[in-house]
Amino acid sequence: MTQPMLEAETLSVAYGRVEAVRGVSLTVAPGRLVTVLGANGAGKTTLLNALMGVLPARGRILFEGRDLTRLPIEARVAQGLSLIPERRELFATMSVEDNLKLGAFRFRHTARGKDGGGDLGEMYRLFPRLAERRRQQAGTLSGGERQMLAMARALMGRPRLLMLDEPSLGLAPLIVAEVMRMVARLRDEGVAILLVEQNARAALQIADHGYVLDGGSVVLQGDSRTLQGDARVVETYLGSLSVDEALPGRTASGR
Repeated sequence: MTQPMLEAETLSVAYGRVEAVRGVSLTVAPGRLVTVLGANGAGKTTLLNALMGVLPARGRILFEGRDLTRLPIEARVAQGLSLIPERRELFATMSVEDNLKLGAFRFRHTARGKDGGGDLGEMYRLFPRLAERRRQQAGTLSGGERQMLAMARALMGRPRLLMLDEPSLGLAPLIVAEVMRMVARLRDEGVAILLVEQNARAALQIADHGYVLDGGSVVLQGDSRTLQGDARVVETYLGSLSVDEALPGRTASGR
């Protein structure tokens, strides 16, 4: 049996007396795309921040079998975790290329760290639009382009597991579809992904497995096809629009 890339075991996070995440357990296998769904305030972002070490948590966080629960953020990054936050956190006055080079910051004391080690070319292959905008200030990019840059900058650090928080936030439907296809492509190229997303239609279209959070707890989980057909998910998150309408050209299996 393949060892999980990431395991959260009965993870709980509190803000004072308010428990935002309650006993959450989840698993991300190597090369798989797992999505966490839920309404606003369900605890999705808090969960990601706990996994990244931004927030303290009770329970255990294992990465490839190693216990990361008490490690600081920089140590988790060194192990291969990367988080793209909801607001992307780009350096607006810096060029696209300089933002990308900062993504390789942890390699700064190596030969690779001097110029991005050739990974710039790989990022421009994955995201051709960024190559066109390489000298442009990040703050002048469109919403979709900023999301691409945030993803590419994270990949410059060569993560083995990429966590994304609401990549569709504030984007037009056509751009959402494009971004989700890029996320799926990264999974297809071998990057394990944990995707937090309120757009359940788009997320389930590309995911292998999903968890539904409500009130900080996992209330439902299963493979993407099962969740797409679950009456509770359809009623609460999908509505009357079919999943196939969300990302035209994708199959219901998420591949």
